[in-house]
Amino acid sequence: MIDRHLKLIAGNANPLLAQEISSELAIEPCEACIETFADGEVRVRIHETVRGADVFVLQPTCPPVNNNLMELLILIDALRRASARKVVAVVPYYGYGRQDRKDIGRVPISARLVANLLETAGADRVLTMDLHVGQIQGFFNIPVDNLRVDSIFAEDMRSVIGELDDVVIVAPDTGAAGRARLLAERIDAPLAVLEKRRSQDGKSVKIFNVIGDVDGKRAVLVDDMVASGGTLVKAAETLLESGAIEVSAYCTHGVFSGAAVPILEASPLKRVVVTNTITNQCALQSDKIDYVSVGGHLAKTIRQVFEDRSVSLLFPHY
Repeated sequence: MIDRHLKLIAGNANPLLAQEISSELAIEPCEACIETFADGEVRVRIHETVRGADVFVLQPTCPPVNNNLMELLILIDALRRASARKVVAVVPYYGYGRQDRKDIGRVPISARLVANLLETAGADRVLTMDLHVGQIQGFFNIPVDNLRVDSIFAEDMRSVIGELDDVVIVAPDTGAAGRARLLAERIDAPLAVLEKRRSQDGKSVKIFNVIGDVDGKRAVLVDDMVASGGTLVKAAETLLESGAIEVSAYCTHGVFSGAAVPILEASPLKRVVVTNTITNQCALQSDKIDYVSVGGHLAKTIRQVFEDRSVSLLFPHY
């Protein structure tokens, strides 16, 4: 009987998270050379044997999305050709996740295309966090573990905010209501929802109504990501006009595209909390933006998957 081996290999997208996970697992990442030629092509060479091993490839497909996605695909292909027993793509942030349906004519379903590419490259399984919509799991013909972060956010709220009696959880739109409800249930807080509409070109947001009571309460916006920051700022302004005494936000993925960081710093938001699925140097230096770690969360899941144990028992859904 040949012993199975757990190996971890990391791309260039998030080296800090890779170090944290490897430390939690008490294993050193595989030695590999991942470089880019002058013409933009990615070259990968793995410097140790992975034959017969279960290899977990850590690579969020965050900005620059296309570069990091291509690096992930080439890593998976290299491992498959090196006779790895199983290749698990650990993609904490799933790029192109917002392009999950045809909402207007003549547009692609890019989230499905990325799923096809991962399968074609040779991934046996995907481990991700807080997909933009859970239905993306159905784009795959291989197992997908979509981890929740409500327990991590609840723990941070209890330690930083303290007493939660006057807190109301707010979904910035109806699409985020399910995600916000999970956190509201975990901390036993009421839920409010904003009625939001985006312009046809997708560049501006208008909020029409607050569904729920926020008067005299500390409002906490909950969403899967913060990109330009426009939605959070508009939502915060609306909540304060509706009687909220302060507004903060908890978002899983801190994309912080364009001028998002200075926009958020100048906004009425008291605090913006994101996880380290993506690390942004400007955001790391901001006094208003705080990071909470998901390294331990991911490491425990990797261990469970490697040992063929239940992931849902580790992080029960209710």
